[in-house]
Amino acid sequence: MTEPNYEETATRLNRYDDVPSDILTHLVTRDGLCFWAFDRADVPELSGEASPDRELAARMCAGCPVIDECLELDLRTAGPDTVGVWGALPDTDRRALYPVWARRRGGEAR
Repeated sequence: MTEPNYEETATRLNRYDDVPSDILTHLVTRDGLCFWAFDRADVPELSGEASPDRELAARMCAGCPVIDECLELDLRTAGPDTVGVWGALPDTDRRALYPVWARRRGGEAR
């Protein structure tokens, strides 16, 4: 699996710039597959190795209708301190995406 194109992903997320965080939270908790499809005990641990974690994240989120909303919400709320899988990306990719996303929004990464 190849490294995500962070510029492309950040550009795609721009469409959520004006959506309030409480609306995103509602959508993700209501429609996100991870909130009901997995028993937390059955979710495999992330390895910390980018490629296997990317594959696991993609499998965990396959078919979820709110992947981009989930990713946007995590970037807003956790930023560089993110852990786990959100928006079909492991935390290593979201940490790399965060400064690109923040710059596109007119800010600097915290």
